[in-house]
Amino acid sequence: MSNESLPRLLTGDVVGQVDATQVPRYAGLGTFARLPFIDEVSDVDVALVGIPFDTGVSYRPGARFGPSHVRESSRLLRPFNPAGSKSPFASQQVADAGDIAANPFHIEEAISQIERGSRALHERAKRLITIGGDHTIALPLLRTMAAKHGPISVVHFDAHLDTWDSYFGEDYTHGTPFRRASEEGLIDKEGSMHVGIRGPLYSAKDLDQDKSLGFEIFSSVEFEDIGAQGAIDKIRERVQNRPMYVSIDIDVLDPSHAPGTGTPEPGGMTSRELLEAVRRICLELPVVGIDVVEVAPAFDSADITAILANRVVLEALSAIAKRRNGSAYNPTQNLLDR
Repeated sequence: MSNESLPRLLTGDVVGQVDATQVPRYAGLGTFARLPFIDEVSDVDVALVGIPFDTGVSYRPGARFGPSHVRESSRLLRPFNPAGSKSPFASQQVADAGDIAANPFHIEEAISQIERGSRALHERAKRLITIGGDHTIALPLLRTMAAKHGPISVVHFDAHLDTWDSYFGEDYTHGTPFRRASEEGLIDKEGSMHVGIRGPLYSAKDLDQDKSLGFEIFSSVEFEDIGAQGAIDKIRERVQNRPMYVSIDIDVLDPSHAPGTGTPEPGGMTSRELLEAVRRICLELPVVGIDVVEVAPAFDSADITAILANRVVLEALSAIAKRRNGSAYNPTQNLLDR
């Protein structure tokens, strides 16, 4: 039985999830959160798209299976999010756009395919949320965003800088997307920053080069020192009211919270810290696109990395829906009143 023929939650013209009170969550096709395919709806506020590509990895492969892994675990998502007091699938049309296929044997061709596919999708959907795949995919996605919005403030959650120059003579890898994006003029150099950086580098020059490319670094140690609220204040101060793209490498988290990734680094953020940061910045700042990358199911344990990845998407969607309604964050309110 196709998802199209199953009973769905409807709110006016908005088509939501398959109704889990009538059809068990483990039944039916595995779209993200059991939402409609994009061809089943007309106007689309947010399109969720997978990019199963990991040819750019430099260590453990497997992120090409990330989109299907995250989708399958997203069956757990229910329609109401108490953390934002929002039903994100009822107040905006969210649809699963399937996957953008990319050549696994030719990185530059794959990047061109991703750019073409994301541009076409962005013509139909107001916002894109992308599930990778490795971090190489951020470059073509930023090309798409910059074509529509001009240079973008990038808020990059990651254990690693991803502003290296090349690997083995290859300019396009999961460790180079933000250098290439900066060189191409895609990012706003006054409003971009890394969050959660930690671990060893090749040399001290990595930090100097990163700064020249337009990024401010907010390390994992600093996050520990001043907490989520301090981090959010710094992000807000840096981005201000610029259009913002949020790129989340799941290895920003400590491996105890997200083991299913290709280049784990100890000493990372907790899942609670990341969810709160995403919830807040997507509510308080003008987000134009999001990616969640580097989920590698072969290294996951009991699906905890995939479950966290879909929760990141849920918090972002909830915050975007609430911002559309003009709501502001108030930390003094009870959870269900926010």
